[in-house]
Amino acid sequence: MIKIDIPGYKILKLEYLVLDYNGTLACDGEMLNQVETALQVLSESLQIHIITADTFGKVKSAIENIPCELSILPPGNQDAGKLQYIRKLGCEHTVAIGNGRNDRLMLQESILGIAVILEEGASAQAVIGADVVCTDITAALNLLQNPLRLTATLRS
Repeated sequence: MIKIDIPGYKILKLEYLVLDYNGTLACDGEMLNQVETALQVLSESLQIHIITADTFGKVKSAIENIPCELSILPPGNQDAGKLQYIRKLGCEHTVAIGNGRNDRLMLQESILGIAVILEEGASAQAVIGADVVCTDITAALNLLQNPLRLTATLRS
């Protein structure tokens, strides 16, 4: 668990990290540099879940060295599927990271939602639903390893 007390905001007791794959951890289906290492480090404190439509069909081989749960969603209503997934885990203990329109509900309902804007961009709804926006997945993952960065961004 990662506990972060953010003055004037809330106390975060994070147990789960839920991530979109394409556009968040990967570009065109290929895992981005330094993601695997960062997720291996975070897996010591958080249960990692990757939830994806697997648009490019590459997620299983890309994450084989990452201790995580993988959920591949069927086409249609993926936003509701992702929301249901984090509700089952417990929104109050979940940090979610994503970029797509189908990520907006999980970003909104998680105790901490982080939108990332990589090469494929980010949905305006995902950005609006997030608590924090990063332009690099490594920076987003580093927020969890360096909680004072989150405090600096979210405190009032």
